[in-house]
Amino acid sequence: MRNFIIFIKEQALSCLFPVLVFSLLALSHLLTGVIYRYDFMLIGCIAIQVMLFALKIETRDEVMVICIFHLLGLIMELFKVHIGSWSYPEYAVTKIGGVPLYSGFMYASVASYMCQAWRRFNLKLINWPGHRIARITGTLIYLNFFSNHFILDVRYFAGLLILLFFRKAVVIFHIENRAYKMPVILSFLLIGFFIWLAENVATRLGAWKYAYQHQTWAMVNCQKISSWAFLVIVSFIIITELKLLKKEIENPIANDVLEQ
Repeated sequence: MRNFIIFIKEQALSCLFPVLVFSLLALSHLLTGVIYRYDFMLIGCIAIQVMLFALKIETRDEVMVICIFHLLGLIMELFKVHIGSWSYPEYAVTKIGGVPLYSGFMYASVASYMCQAWRRFNLKLINWPGHRIARITGTLIYLNFFSNHFILDVRYFAGLLILLFFRKAVVIFHIENRAYKMPVILSFLLIGFFIWLAENVATRLGAWKYAYQHQTWAMVNCQKISSWAFLVIVSFIIITELKLLKKEIENPIANDVLEQ
């Protein structure tokens, strides 16, 4: 029970950035008429990022990873809004192509959680696929977010690749020097599910809207769970490969077990 309580506490601390972003979304409704909500969100997200780094809650490497995810997320947002998958209906000064610049922080919050959890739980990976397999799989999934609007959706094929190449991968996390393990694929699904729950809160607060939510709010389609799970896979692969690359640079004799 003690370790379970510690697990919940560390998970909550790992979610600090996403929680603060959602708090800003709720607070932004109170500032209508004072500042445009999306502009307020951008200013607030930048301030949060600076504060977390200044307080040493996030490291320099973690901030760099978050910036990468912000850029990748913003590229996806520009594309998805352009083709009409969802929209940001409110006006803002800091909008490009119909996309408010703060939106990239929604993806960055996923990266922030993963980086924080990795460090707090001293994660290790066993039986992680080789670099080439992991990178090709991650690239295929990310590109499919764009290409599925023009050609065949290959997410299920990508899912089969995940089951094939990642079936033996295990993540080991530590709580007070006691090790626990979980299949990597299960962690993908669990994180994707909880992000989907958070997405329902975000759309309810007006962070963005799907086409079927413009008249009245409705729960986000359950199919989005798989979309978020695939995004989690891409995120996990990027973070893991960056950590492996850093370790190999610092220690050329890196093995298959990834340590913080």
